[in-house]
Amino acid sequence: MKSNFTKDLAKEQKLSKLLDGLYDAHLKKYSQKRVSNITEQLQGIDVLFRHKYSNKVYRIDEKAQLDYPGRDLPTFAFELCYYKSNTMKPGWLFDAQKKTDFYALTTNITLKNDSYVSCSIRFVNRKKLVKWLEHVGLSEVFLKDKALAHPNFTGKIELKQLDMNTGGYLYFSGKRKAERPVNLVLYLDMLEHLGIAKRFI
Repeated sequence: MKSNFTKDLAKEQKLSKLLDGLYDAHLKKYSQKRVSNITEQLQGIDVLFRHKYSNKVYRIDEKAQLDYPGRDLPTFAFELCYYKSNTMKPGWLFDAQKKTDFYALTTNITLKNDSYVSCSIRFVNRKKLVKWLEHVGLSEVFLKDKALAHPNFTGKIELKQLDMNTGGYLYFSGKRKAERPVNLVLYLDMLEHLGIAKRFI
């Protein structure tokens, strides 16, 4: 029986083929190169986009709702932190080691005959997102203090800075997942309205 890691990796490899085709078809002013170097991948870089005229390079970290095929969810979970050997580790959102410029959020993924055939993609400017979170009082320190205050909690926690139905909330996975991740769940429409996210497809 395949491990969850092996299964997830196989899903990601299938999805990357679909994404590469979509990038090639719709990125008119950019060339793209998929990253295979493990060091760069650990730095939050899956794909490099190079502008054809200015040569400026953007580092893209692909995040996908692979556990929800065929569902067009209105939210996306940004990893705030997780636990390893009972020690809290930074999630990819605030991890200072990550060099990500943009997240490519892949949602509404359609699976047909064991292949991914369509999806929606939004690009999220990481720097703008972090700056906006700090502006509204949702800094890394504030959010991690919230996480530390509820180490054994499972479920949603409301944040006074966000409307729970249109803005977002904290979600604690608890013991449902081995690493007990804590995610900042944000509504995609809100991020688009703020100019932090932009729909690509």
